[in-house]
Amino acid sequence: MQGIYDGNLAILCERRDHLKPDAERGEPRLRLISQNQYFNTLGSLFGPDILMSAHFAPFRRADGLLATGAAAAGVTAGQMQEFQRTAAAIADKVVSPQNRDFLIPCSPRQANKADPACARQFLAATGRLLYRRPLQREELAALVTNAGDAANRLKDFYAGLGSTLEGLLLAPQTLFINDASEPDPHRAGHRRLDSYALASRLSFFLWNAAPDDELLRRAERGELQTPAGLASAVDAMLQNRRLETGVRAFFDDMLEFDEFAVLSKDPMIYPAFAGDVVQDAREQTLRLLVDHLLVQDRDYRDLFTTRETFLSPSLATLYGLPAPPGWSKYESPADGPRVGLLTQVAFLASHAHPGRSSATRRGKALRELLLCQVVPRPPPNVDFSLVENPKSTLKTARERLALHRSNPVCAGCHKITDPIGLGLETFDGAGQYRASERGAPIDTTGVLDGKPFADAAGLGQALHDHPSVPACVVKRAYAYGTGGPTTAADKPTLDYLGERFAQSGYKMRGLLRSIALSSAFTQLADPATPAATSAGNGAQPATAADTARPEQSGALQ
Repeated sequence: MQGIYDGNLAILCERRDHLKPDAERGEPRLRLISQNQYFNTLGSLFGPDILMSAHFAPFRRADGLLATGAAAAGVTAGQMQEFQRTAAAIADKVVSPQNRDFLIPCSPRQANKADPACARQFLAATGRLLYRRPLQREELAALVTNAGDAANRLKDFYAGLGSTLEGLLLAPQTLFINDASEPDPHRAGHRRLDSYALASRLSFFLWNAAPDDELLRRAERGELQTPAGLASAVDAMLQNRRLETGVRAFFDDMLEFDEFAVLSKDPMIYPAFAGDVVQDAREQTLRLLVDHLLVQDRDYRDLFTTRETFLSPSLATLYGLPAPPGWSKYESPADGPRVGLLTQVAFLASHAHPGRSSATRRGKALRELLLCQVVPRPPPNVDFSLVENPKSTLKTARERLALHRSNPVCAGCHKITDPIGLGLETFDGAGQYRASERGAPIDTTGVLDGKPFADAAGLGQALHDHPSVPACVVKRAYAYGTGGPTTAADKPTLDYLGERFAQSGYKMRGLLRSIALSSAFTQLADPATPAATSAGNGAQPATAADTARPEQSGALQ
């Protein structure tokens, strides 16, 4: 067992040095699997009861996403120890007396000795799903030998099998997502993802987990490399219930909900922000996203104007509403203050201070997360005393922030964040509604890129109508699916996907389908072609249906 651990540690640490955070568009990538992807995969393979608590090191964001940071993530000795601890515990559960009868499809002839036939049956099926491709003959033979040697040494077939399973769970082929490629027969001199790499890219994009048996069978038959076969596979995946897991994972990343792990509020100021509020705030937004985009199949932009949401008992208390049992659907009144995602606790509380609201943070988050714009970092040594002074004679945030906008050093950033963030000032730092601050009525008027609004509802409508809102989700979804930051060379692709998104009525399933069927998703860049030429040739990006026509599919190298 120690030999397996040491060998994988050396391989992983060596591969870490070759990962590049700035890979060019379409280049093959080697991405570290995320904790959620790892456990989603094992849950679908062995069942949810086999899972356990673990803490894998988080990725760093690249181009706004953790998913794109995975291409630059390495594995330290400490992280490998966590992988090893997790793999050992899961392997022990799989071969335990409580689980072995329904997780291992055969029984050994003698429980205290090796049984190559039974070991091969289990390891071939399990290794195929973990490696996301069939095991090579030599690989399988080595695993069966390892399991047999360990079984004879330990005088326990299941202990030997568990030791080998632990090695599989630690293998680089399991922990890294590899964009393996092959020559493209339809485009001389070009390369495309091979069938198994394409199956993995599809599955991690749409389901946030490794491919299942059916998708791997499609890959084995070569169906994913034909336009009709790829479309059939994608359509089946989009109708599978596992799509909900994939959509939740994408928006969890795009909206930076990983920050909820460190979100806290001053209990003296916000006593209602306690217990399950943090967890439920995140869940409220994700439930709305799934219901709105998948169950009801509605326009993505309507997320910013809808009055529908979901409530839990803890959130109902924070909202000042009767507490329902469990989760229930709720629609705020037409004249109520809460409209759309911006007025949910998840957005309001996560982009505020522990003891007060922050129009600047909320405006910055709106621009960066929902419009894909970059807000410059504040200059060093900024004086915040006038804004944070609890004894200030300035009663409202609008009055206090006016001081920053009057300071030339601060004005540049505050002029693009504060006018929109102030539209949400009727919600305090915990997301609770208020009509006044320190006895003064709150003014929520503002302007979003030339469009004036009167309140949070008007801000939601202005955001709904902003062309950068659909363009941003297209950009993020494409980067999320391909596993790397977008560049200027991706502009033709993003423009094409944006047009298809609009034609679909801004439906999320339509966007995911367009991305998965685009040749930019399935093919790799031609290293001999400068990116600028590809970006500026005016050609339309091709879908999977076009890949038989080289003159079109060549636009997305």
